[in-house]
Amino acid sequence: MRILVTGGAGFIGSALVRHLIINTDHEVLNLDKLTYAGVVESLAEVEADPRYRFVQGDICDAAIVKRLLADFEPDVIAHLAAESHVDRSIDGPDAFIQTNVVGTFTMLESALEYWRKLDPRAQSSFRFHHISTDEVFGSLGDEGSFTETTPYDPRSPYAASKAASDHLVRAWGHTFGLPVLVTNCSNNYGPYHFPEKLIPLIIIRALSGAELPVYGDGSNVRDWLFVEDHARALCSVFERGEPGQTYNVGGNAERRNIDVVRTICAALDARGPAADGRSYAEQIRFVDDRPGHDHRYAIDATKIRSELGWEPAVTFEDGIRRTVDWYLERRDWWQPLLARRYDTGRLGLKSRLSQ
Repeated sequence: MRILVTGGAGFIGSALVRHLIINTDHEVLNLDKLTYAGVVESLAEVEADPRYRFVQGDICDAAIVKRLLADFEPDVIAHLAAESHVDRSIDGPDAFIQTNVVGTFTMLESALEYWRKLDPRAQSSFRFHHISTDEVFGSLGDEGSFTETTPYDPRSPYAASKAASDHLVRAWGHTFGLPVLVTNCSNNYGPYHFPEKLIPLIIIRALSGAELPVYGDGSNVRDWLFVEDHARALCSVFERGEPGQTYNVGGNAERRNIDVVRTICAALDARGPAADGRSYAEQIRFVDDRPGHDHRYAIDATKIRSELGWEPAVTFEDGIRRTVDWYLERRDWWQPLLARRYDTGRLGLKSRLSQ
């Protein structure tokens, strides 16, 4: 198949592109604006492959989207392009509304126009696959899990923007007949993760000798999904999923934030010990909690497992070891990002919160 991936230079998008080129025969066109979190070096492994093509562009630019659809003639649009960091959405929600809501609208309108011109056979096989998050469901108590029918209750500007885009996708499917798919995933981690997110942030700050900030008392719980497992899940959905359906994708790996940080520190102690012999865990510091911090997320992935045969293959402990090893070995990837784009300082505490 020919697959148009939006946001393919981002964390999850680049993992999907690498998986498609290395492990399948599909052709890939990657459309990415290359914002601060878009890293073309994440695609060095596949950039020379004749089945891969990259175009720098904005999903909000209808002209470029329509041109690429007409030229590439995709069978699948895997829509991952999004602003994704909760703390940044607190500081500046406008970029999240523009990219996640307006950008998804632009993609849907362009895809609908393209799909309507296809012959009946191509129309029946076409898929618009929107990749979303479990944050749209809000916060869980100590029990229960999110299912595909859990009511939406987004709590942050980021979550609200993704909830809006989910609703748009389903509306275009219901009203206009566009063959859409939606997946809502739990927290991803793994190689090539931009260092503003918890796991790479902790690894990099630990290696630099800096404090390791943990929000609140560290009791907030997330379900963790190794990004390469997620890439396999996305393929399963757009290759075999039923149009109009939603599939939750989770890693079966609920962990408190403080336990995630301690697991990283233990892996670093074993694989890249500090020169002075101290444990990296001594650098942990509890800091003021994130505003509106959701207590717990947990995904029930029964549907994708039973209907499509997907399940995570990488345990959390093995995934952390693999991730730590990658960051130890690939300073050439992340150190330039710190020099050019991000200093690992805290986000999400600007004065707008007290206005």
